[in-house]
Amino acid sequence: MSLLQDDFGRKFQYLRMSVTDVCNFKCSYCLPDGYHADGKPKFLNLNEIENLISAFAKVGTRKVRITGGEPTLRRDFTDIVRLVADNPDIQTVATTTNGYRLAQHAKEWYDAGLRRINVSVDSLDPRMFHQITGENKFDEVMRGIDAALEAGFERVKVNAVLLKDLNDRDLPKFLDWIKGTPIDLRFIELMETGLGRDYFQAHHLAGADIRSQLLQTGWSRDISGSEDGPAQNFSHPDFEGRIGLIMPYEQNFCASCNRLRVSAKGKLHLCLFTESGVDLRDLLQSPEQQGELIERLHQQLHHKKETHYLHQGVTGVTQHLASIGG
Repeated sequence: MSLLQDDFGRKFQYLRMSVTDVCNFKCSYCLPDGYHADGKPKFLNLNEIENLISAFAKVGTRKVRITGGEPTLRRDFTDIVRLVADNPDIQTVATTTNGYRLAQHAKEWYDAGLRRINVSVDSLDPRMFHQITGENKFDEVMRGIDAALEAGFERVKVNAVLLKDLNDRDLPKFLDWIKGTPIDLRFIELMETGLGRDYFQAHHLAGADIRSQLLQTGWSRDISGSEDGPAQNFSHPDFEGRIGLIMPYEQNFCASCNRLRVSAKGKLHLCLFTESGVDLRDLLQSPEQQGELIERLHQQLHHKKETHYLHQGVTGVTQHLASIGG
């Protein structure tokens, strides 16, 4: 069966699957007012998720990242991990979490088949962490990262959104931390979403500034791997950890795109900054619908744009990153 590929020759072996829009944090760059349900949520159930993963696996998906909102708020999160990991064609099961349940469940999730985990930590200053996330849970999150390392995860990454005048002075603390800690630290450049122009203008910090600092202090850029996508990774001989930069305003950022997104309610999003999603849920009810579902995926990839057009100020209609598993 032919692999998923768009009209620009990009192949898609990576699925970011949101399982809930709900989040218990109130991060200033994503959900500053907290989560508010739009009616009664009807997120994909286990049967629908199984049919979705099966179809994507048949057309070349080898890595699945379970996202949210906060995915671990699902009571059946462990069951979702196990379901994805049990598919013999899926080679890597990952998740992105705010880490608040990680200390208690890291081993359980690892045993279910989760192998890679990204934890959001936007500041190593507990007070700034509280200010950015709206939650005073810094110590819990840090204990969770320790638990993940102890559980044996193949890769533990820490995500930090770069925010001018908030966490931009934290770089030395982050560097001290990863000198003896084998984690991948990912700095993510703030992206403008449909309702966040004022916040973006006040707090956007170019990832290129961080890159310059790294190169001037002995860090070197790694050769890009097949799973890196648009991330630029850097290593230093004196550090156990690595640093990655995700810079969506960098030229040719989209040239290495290798991922598709499905929302918690079953909509396919060809880009994080998509204008709208394409409903897949009607074809997730039975394994007998697999052929039609796969055909829809192939058809929709003809509509994927060459770039996200952020440079032209096009931000789509995404109100917050949690809505489609950003």
